[in-house]
Amino acid sequence: MADIAREAGVSRNAVSLALRNDPQIAHATRERIQAIADRLGYQRNPAVGTLMSQMRRRSSQGSLGTLALINANHDRNAVLDHPTIPDYFNGCRTRALSLGYSVDSFWLHEPGMSGNRWKDILQARGIRGILLIGMMKQNRIPECLYPSLEQIPCVVTGVRTRRPAMSFASVDHYILSLRAFEKAIDLGYRRPGLVLDQEINDLVEHRFSAGYASGQLLLPPQDRIPPLFDVHASRVDPGIFRRWFETHRPDVIFTLYNVVRTWIQDLGLRVPQDIGLIQLEWRGNRPEWAGMKQHNDLCGSVAVDMLLRMIHNGECGIPPFPIATLIGPTWVDGSTVTYPG
Repeated sequence: MADIAREAGVSRNAVSLALRNDPQIAHATRERIQAIADRLGYQRNPAVGTLMSQMRRRSSQGSLGTLALINANHDRNAVLDHPTIPDYFNGCRTRALSLGYSVDSFWLHEPGMSGNRWKDILQARGIRGILLIGMMKQNRIPECLYPSLEQIPCVVTGVRTRRPAMSFASVDHYILSLRAFEKAIDLGYRRPGLVLDQEINDLVEHRFSAGYASGQLLLPPQDRIPPLFDVHASRVDPGIFRRWFETHRPDVIFTLYNVVRTWIQDLGLRVPQDIGLIQLEWRGNRPEWAGMKQHNDLCGSVAVDMLLRMIHNGECGIPPFPIATLIGPTWVDGSTVTYPG
């Protein structure tokens, strides 16, 4: 831009205005500056142009735009009451606000919402991008959102979706399970077991059980215990868990469910003296558990960054090549395991 200004004998600001066809610059001068820019091979960066436009709009309006935070969970209040979904929600909201965007919240399963109705509402609200949170039962986006996805960029948090496959941010479930297994081995455990509901394992396309299976390769075959996937049935009949436990005799259990501790105690066993417990989604409301912290708030924050990149690049529609950002988990010490020495 400096070269154009030098040859045209004007300021860089005048060049910037002329390249945007700003009427503050006389028509003849605009054409002369644009011709010089073409001859010098100048190409305007659309992402920078969009960002500068947004910054000017924020200066006059107080916001760069509005993002839709859509709760896809079947529970309307999951963003308040669920053990983990509020972390995604707050991570998204905090990051968006910190970058100058406002947030409108919606519930995906609002009665009477057709695809056209969703599209009309999001357009009327001036929504620039969609953040989808709370998918816990399936990894398929309801068809009522398809018309909106064709026009507005979208990022999913927490899971990888199919039909359609969208860009997403989530914890690396495979690495989480594998690192938990490796930590258990480091702590001296030799017969880890996994208690996980089949529905959750299916939701993440078996990445929990895949990491567990990889960890089992560190053990001799006789110490490789099959997972227990019948969690729902065990809540009704704890005898299912008891029979699995008595058959395989694990010395530590990986799980997502606090009720497993109750089942262990009902067998007359002590935690951690008789058996260890490792939470695969460590939560602050149960700080005594040892386990893996998934950083779901960071996942929400990263999803916002991904979405803003798409907005700045003018991307929308179903992506031909979805982009994934995986968050690394971290270990949190707790009193549900024993430590060497």
